[in-house]
This record gives sequence, structure tokens and C-alpha cells, in this order.
Amino acid sequence: MTQQENLEGEAKLPRPVIATDECKSCGRCVNACPKKCLRLGARLNSRGVRPAEYVGEGCTGCALCFYNCPEPYVITIEKP
Repeated sequence: MTQQENLEGEAKLPRPVIATDECKSCGRCVNACPKKCLRLGARLNSRGVRPAEYVGEGCTGCALCFYNCPEPYVITIEKP
């Protein structure tokens, strides 16, 4: 599989998009994800906390992370 084919395949799948500078690292989205495709990152954001990040695969688009996040619009779900 070429890199272009892989990128096209990823574009067909849902994925969470996280505004890392707004994340407060509460971990509620990580705990809520049934597929365990979110984690707290290794790098600190501008607030000095480790923001949540998508591991790169496994998202089904259920939006449980979105509904469990206490910060409005920090997480959005991109669906193809």
C-alpha cells in the first residue's frame, strides 16, 4: 500500500480532533473512549498540562469523548 492510499483510507474514517491548547488534561475523554484510542500526550501544552491526543486508529465516531469533555468545543469528531 502506498502512502497516498493509506492517507486516503484514513480520510474515510472518523477521528477526534482535540484543541490541545484548550485541553486541561482531566482525562475524562480518555476514560470514556470504549476503543481506547485516546491517551494523555507526553508533551505539555501552553497551560503546562499533558493534553489528550488521538493514538491514530480505532475511532468509531461514537463521540463519547466529546460528550464527556467538560470544556466546550475542545473535542470535535471529524466524520467523512
